[in-house]
Amino acid sequence: MSDTSLTIDNILAPELTLCRVAASSKKRVLEFIAEHIHEHDSSLSDTQIFNNLVSRERLGSTGIGQGIAIPHCRLEGLSHVIGALVTIEESIEFDAIDNQPVDLVFALIVPKEATSEHLELLSQLAEKFNERAFCDRLRQAEDAKTLYERMIAGNS
Repeated sequence: MSDTSLTIDNILAPELTLCRVAASSKKRVLEFIAEHIHEHDSSLSDTQIFNNLVSRERLGSTGIGQGIAIPHCRLEGLSHVIGALVTIEESIEFDAIDNQPVDLVFALIVPKEATSEHLELLSQLAEKFNERAFCDRLRQAEDAKTLYERMIAGNS
């Protein structure tokens, strides 16, 4: 690994960390994430992000179990990796592998050609979210600032 290897703390912006979002469905959460990424960087199309996330979900749910989902997709013309962390006010159905509803979502949008980085980040995320105490701390965050700090602190 090089010094420029991607880590969660250098792809997640505070503006893309959203706490206790009201969402009624998987589709709505993916729309919400796409809209926020577009607000953060208006050169990116929320429609394209949403469609790519939905296309990836059609291949198989990104709900990894224990109330956690890591939706991800590749995006044409993107020059850097974008992460978005969302906690959901009331758990939603996500077709997760354990059939449990989801309330913790980390979306990952990567450049079209970023394959090894993509897999490395997915691996890092899955490892972090495998720690129940870490997930509990994220779920207990009352605001976006606290959620962001806990996500970053948990990554060091």
